[in-house]
Amino acid sequence: MDPRIAEIERGYIQEALPDFAPGDTIRVRVRVREGQKERLQPFEGVCIGRRGAGVNATFTLRRVSGNVGVERIFPLHSPWIADIEVVRRGDVRRAKLYYLRERVGKRARVRERKWWLDNDDAIVELQAAPESDPEQVSDQADEIDDDAGGAAAEDDTDSAAEALTE
Repeated sequence: MDPRIAEIERGYIQEALPDFAPGDTIRVRVRVREGQKERLQPFEGVCIGRRGAGVNATFTLRRVSGNVGVERIFPLHSPWIADIEVVRRGDVRRAKLYYLRERVGKRARVRERKWWLDNDDAIVELQAAPESDPEQVSDQADEIDDDAGGAAAEDDTDSAAEALTE
């Protein structure tokens, strides 16, 4: 590609876009101009595919409205898109979900991704947490043991032992 064209295209690419993939349910707020007035019109649907790169990237959303399937193709970096919001993440194994076109009712649903199982960020946060002073931790543990009331714990074990002997 000509570097002059690439430089012009870089000016149109929007940086603040959420990461989404096919299978995700997405709400797009589109600017609609009616005469002199401009309003935001939401369109919520399942992303059934993405294509292209750079300024030419597009994504297709599908929803069922009044028992009729409606698909809409949006340019990813369009100035008419005010906001893109990921409503829920879908768990799919394909890049293009065209098979949803033939499905009706509950069969047309996409199961939700179990984000709590594949969240590596929490593990990284735990590993990156500063380690506390070991002496301070052992002192806190001793205080907890003292507060537990050793006598009450001994009474519980004695009564449990008596119940077993009877």
